[in-house]
Amino acid sequence: MDDRLRSLIHRLSADHRLTLAEYEALIEDRTPEAASALAELAAAERRRWYGEAVFTRGLIEISNHCKNDCYYCGIRRSNRAADRYRLTPEDILACCEEGYGLGFRTFVLQGGEDGYYTDDLLCPLIRTIKARWPDCAVTLSLGERSRASYQRLFDSGADRYLLRHETADPGHYAALHPSELSWQHRMDCLTALREIGYQVGCGFMVGSPGQTAAHLAKDLKFVEAFQPEMCGIGPFLPQKDTPFGTEPPGSGELTCYLLSVLRLIAPKVLLPATTALGTLDPLGREKGLMAGANVVMPNLSPVAVRKKYALYDNKICTGEESAQCRGCLEARVRSAGFTLVTDRGDAKGFPSSAKI
Repeated sequence: MDDRLRSLIHRLSADHRLTLAEYEALIEDRTPEAASALAELAAAERRRWYGEAVFTRGLIEISNHCKNDCYYCGIRRSNRAADRYRLTPEDILACCEEGYGLGFRTFVLQGGEDGYYTDDLLCPLIRTIKARWPDCAVTLSLGERSRASYQRLFDSGADRYLLRHETADPGHYAALHPSELSWQHRMDCLTALREIGYQVGCGFMVGSPGQTAAHLAKDLKFVEAFQPEMCGIGPFLPQKDTPFGTEPPGSGELTCYLLSVLRLIAPKVLLPATTALGTLDPLGREKGLMAGANVVMPNLSPVAVRKKYALYDNKICTGEESAQCRGCLEARVRSAGFTLVTDRGDAKGFPSSAKI
């Protein structure tokens, strides 16, 4: 590792920020030695704020209907091969009941932008979850909605909202989405969520079609400015029924490198070791944890629908990915040197005052 790269890494660790050009250089000039140095520093920061704890989120994929047509996504509206489904409120509550018994204290309701899930349906559901399991957090990941909708859901008890920005570069965003979708609107949604009072999660794909080191540098600079409570990144994985279905998958190695960088940018951030990492590499999630991640999100969805929520091909749906196999997951987390805990796992230092 040359002196300039070493200097960038240590300055990032000390100051939690670099210039856009320096982030680009950190990505373009990365080496195995740089990755090791970053991971060591990231581990120290994670330990400082969270010890060796790894937090679990019970993921409930409530619907694979979506009004959008994002070019990379397997549940895009144009995909006629998708086997569509929706969970009822009763289905969702049953998942929470099972998850609570398994030790989960956060439930993540994730789905496509499906008009079936109105505020009038979701608000009573959220209130019921919070009443039955008051020691649990409710996280929503339901895409772009109006500010008024975000406010109603928050007032009903939702604690967190995950909305991946996908890319901080408007031109790259346009290459990944149809013209009806707006990068600026995505940013406006994140701003609204922050102002309302959610713990907010953003994130981006690594190795998405057309992505450059300059694009990734903008993502890092965005996270630096916004200071999200959560940041979900994972390698791009193609889905055969999309326009990008023949693209090669993104890099798990680069994803882990960037997890370390993100931990140094935002030391208190909650970072998932994603299912996509585990799909690309059987030990991907363990590698993500060792690089600075401290969250895993096993699947609480009914077994019958797990394979239908196919954002990308070859998604892990069984075995240790299953929330019911918590013991397997606990053993894997322990093998990486960490402890799976029963805890809401709120972000340290919340609320954040940082804005876009």
